[in-house]
Amino acid sequence: MTVTITNEPEVPSLARQLGFHANDRLLIVNCDDVGSSHSANVAAFRAMTYGFATSASVMVPCPWAAEAAHMFDGLPVGVHLTLTSEHSGYRWRSLTGAASLHEASGFLPLSTALAVAQQDADDVRAECLAQIETALAWGIDVTHIDTHMDVLHASEPLFTIYLDLAQHFAVPIRLPFQAAFSARELAAARGILSVDQLIYTWPRPTRDVMFEMVPTMACGVTELFAHPVLDGEELRGYDRHHADIRAHDAATLTDPSVLALLDRHGVRRISYRELRSTQRGNRR
Repeated sequence: MTVTITNEPEVPSLARQLGFHANDRLLIVNCDDVGSSHSANVAAFRAMTYGFATSASVMVPCPWAAEAAHMFDGLPVGVHLTLTSEHSGYRWRSLTGAASLHEASGFLPLSTALAVAQQDADDVRAECLAQIETALAWGIDVTHIDTHMDVLHASEPLFTIYLDLAQHFAVPIRLPFQAAFSARELAAARGILSVDQLIYTWPRPTRDVMFEMVPTMACGVTELFAHPVLDGEELRGYDRHHADIRAHDAATLTDPSVLALLDRHGVRRISYRELRSTQRGNRR
């Protein structure tokens, strides 16, 4: 399924704030779940170095996150705030160790619903703060924050924590696809930037979605995010349900024909670093 959220751009539009024309089509291609495995790190690094991805988001509590901090040195990387651990045979814990953040097994909850039902807001805030501060301590020049499995999009109180962190660190965010509260307006009121349109391809093949949507992509700033992982025993060992999607994303983000598609339709690629610079400039 493909979900696209749009909004009528304000004046000046986000594109113009970034120094482009209002009718330019700008695309952030983000690699989610960096740090979740070595294979995810390699796939995302290849996508950003040899392919057309422009950004990544690291899951700080995961075992391979520290490797990612070194591997992606100098590249635009945000923090994929992580409050769940969804693979039944491959789990991770929080950084802070708060009891409300964990199941009886000692790991973060398997699902968003379980996380929202049991996690204390103060513990969530402390954990998310620790994840961002750890990324910074590792030398990651955090360009943005987003939220793994939409936990911080699940309610307005959780979204408020998300906004507090974005405002404190002066970084842009990824907004929810849909919410029972006015997420875009709440972010805008604090001067927090996000893209105009968001394309989520899962579970459809990302390449198919891009060939379908790029020719008619709206003006302004769009983010498309994917979950690239190199195929092999590691991936097949921990994600038995969605391995094909992740392997397809890895192949797509280095596919020259997709880059040619973007060039043919005049789509210019940027990263969250440009949004962050503009957001911080707007504070002066």
